[in-house]
Amino acid sequence: MKWTRSDRANRNFRDARTGGSTKTSRGGRGGAAAGAGGMGIIGLILALLFGGNVLGGAAGAAPGSALDSVGGTSSAPTASSLDETDEQFFNFLLGDVQDFWIDRFAESDIRYDEATLTLYDTPTRTGCGSATAAIGPHYCPLDKGIYLELGFFEDILARRFGATGDFAQAYVVAHEFGHHVQNELGISTWVRQQQQADPRNKNQFSILLELQADCLAGVWAASAEERGLLDRGDTAEALEAAAAVGDDRIQQSSGQRVNEHNWTHGSSAQRQEWFERGFATGDTEQCDTFAR
Repeated sequence: MKWTRSDRANRNFRDARTGGSTKTSRGGRGGAAAGAGGMGIIGLILALLFGGNVLGGAAGAAPGSALDSVGGTSSAPTASSLDETDEQFFNFLLGDVQDFWIDRFAESDIRYDEATLTLYDTPTRTGCGSATAAIGPHYCPLDKGIYLELGFFEDILARRFGATGDFAQAYVVAHEFGHHVQNELGISTWVRQQQQADPRNKNQFSILLELQADCLAGVWAASAEERGLLDRGDTAEALEAAAAVGDDRIQQSSGQRVNEHNWTHGSSAQRQEWFERGFATGDTEQCDTFAR
């Protein structure tokens, strides 16, 4: 991925790793900026809330975890060895993905509260409780924070699944931003209400939420391509990362039998399909997983 170091401080970035800066930077855009071109994000909300029969009339179950993650893992990664350049890369991703969604929300005149991004390598406190390495990258809606335990990229994605490259990491960050977008639009709350009303379909609602976040990640990636930020092979890196965190792939790598009833994120093929859909269209209206 083509990216540049920036001297612009980002108030939403925090390095909480051992030996890291342990500070939150100041600055950033600080509000919704004007965008160009229509995007139909309101339609995504309306289709979800008034689109009719979701999951054959199912409507909710016991609320799930407050955390929305890119995928579960069965073993905790080791401490990360990221250097200053890597830290700058994640700072860049935070600014780029965030600015993209600020503009998109502004186009539809919808309020957008900025997400924060925290790097950590030891247990750290979040609005959803203590974040540990075993959780992996995740989003906490209670404090609107994205939390990245960076050993996940080295031990899980790269070594265990062979998903390497900077755009594999970008996919993970963009996916977590997808959860932030869902939270800002009220989609996450709606899904938890449906889960409460229909416990039997709790996991299915979770899968649809995760696949939508993959699609939204693809929408951002499409904009990155339009702006000339992608290198050859970047989309392949993202797709390999999406496959790596499919429930079937994780079950197989853990020596388990593939069991769809235990899935909460979707299969490798499904995750790739929805990322590709968002990337091919650049249109959030194509990300209504609940209508399909």
